[in-house]
Amino acid sequence: MTGTESAGRRIDTSRPHPARVYDWFLGGKDNYLVDEELGRRITAQGDAPRQARANRRFMERATRVAVREAGIRQFLDIGSGIPTEPNLHQIAQSAVPDARVVYVDNDPIVLAHAAALLHGTPEGATHYLQADAREPQRILQGASAVLDFEQPVALSLVALLHFISDEDGAQELVDTLVGALAPGSCLVLSAMTADFDPEKVNAGIAAYTASGVTLVARSHDEVSRLFKGLEVLEPGIVSLSGWRPDAREDGDPVSLYGAVGIKR
Repeated sequence: MTGTESAGRRIDTSRPHPARVYDWFLGGKDNYLVDEELGRRITAQGDAPRQARANRRFMERATRVAVREAGIRQFLDIGSGIPTEPNLHQIAQSAVPDARVVYVDNDPIVLAHAAALLHGTPEGATHYLQADAREPQRILQGASAVLDFEQPVALSLVALLHFISDEDGAQELVDTLVGALAPGSCLVLSAMTADFDPEKVNAGIAAYTASGVTLVARSHDEVSRLFKGLEVLEPGIVSLSGWRPDAREDGDPVSLYGAVGIKR
């Protein structure tokens, strides 16, 4: 495991951070009281931990599809969050030991744990880049030290874009990143929606907003636009619980859309 920056940035515990709230939803311990308080408020409005678990399982299935169906050996995971097993590199490298993975996040606590936990195979590479998702050119430059962008890359934007508004450049971010990928690459994306349960989702948005965190729900059409120019694999853009489900899914929709799109 290598990193590009020190873990010296101060961890801000005065306000919640999405990565740490997500960790709390998954039952992790790498969060603070401010994150737990927000997590409890959101959970009171709906089953956010179930949504988080479904999102994690989608990442696992989509990563396997990228390896087995698209033949991809390189992964760029932006908004990776606090390490929670199985991590993306563990899934990819269990299938192809020489897989190369770059994780990107902007919370110092993620960096602190990444240095200790993200150990990959000797044949592959597992790297962490401290950067904000709104800095796509910086991310691409840093990731190019590990990934060969002349070859296919799986770009993972899982549970990221609902923290980036359209006004903040969500579409431009996706366009820039996908534009840098070689043919044969894929976009793995999940994003929150209010299409299935607007009352609970909007209550969750209000709780995040009150804590100073941007949260955006996107319609099916809005998520579809994020995949413009890509060939979306079956079953299309659907609730995560319906995207190639395994035995762990109960069939009830969760309020996140997910899909995998191939760049031809």
